[in-house]
Amino acid sequence: MAQHTPHQNVTFDSAGQPAHGYLAVPDSGSGPGIIVIQEWWGLTDHIRNVADRLAAEGFVALAPDLYGGSIAHDGAEAADMMSQLPETEGARLLAGAVDYLLAHEAVTSSSVGATGFCMGGGFVLALAAQQGERISAAVPFYGVGPAVPDSFEGVRAAVQGHYGEQDAAYPVEAARAQEEQIRRESGAEVQFFYYDAPHAFHNDENPQGNYRPDDAALAWNRAVSFLREKVR
Repeated sequence: MAQHTPHQNVTFDSAGQPAHGYLAVPDSGSGPGIIVIQEWWGLTDHIRNVADRLAAEGFVALAPDLYGGSIAHDGAEAADMMSQLPETEGARLLAGAVDYLLAHEAVTSSSVGATGFCMGGGFVLALAAQQGERISAAVPFYGVGPAVPDSFEGVRAAVQGHYGEQDAAYPVEAARAQEEQIRRESGAEVQFFYYDAPHAFHNDENPQGNYRPDDAALAWNRAVSFLREKVR
């Protein structure tokens, strides 16, 4: 039986250029593939921990590094770093991540799932629209930012969204409109959950103090069950 490294930094090809990320493999050595997309802070310990938690649930989780190793330490710096990430660059890196996972010997699924948070939630939706049937499950947590696509017609993934009713960064009315637009334009299965919580309620390391443990646990359990059902 081939040996595997459970948690490691990896380099993969993305449109002929090197890209980097963090890969977490379950103890079994194989499982369905999931892409984990960072918040605007960067590839933080929290995002690595999300990948580790998915690996503990039996998934092969890859968190691409969209900022090339940089980490933001406050909101102003994070906003500046997000503004300097062209949407096309993020999409290129994430497309390469899909290729990498689907070709990886540890990945047992013929499609991959994608989950992400804040900016990463927006990129989850963009990736699902871009990749069609290669993304079978898309799980955005409060998906915002410039990457949210104008059209969801290319989405073939089942979508499960997690949004805060007290989200000052993305008002709940906008989230409900996003839900209806995805359902209308994609024809895919769409299920959004709303929590009495602020933006970034899932991030237990959020420097702005928005973490809500009960809502985070509920959303996580729903997301894991959904990914397990849809990604094969």
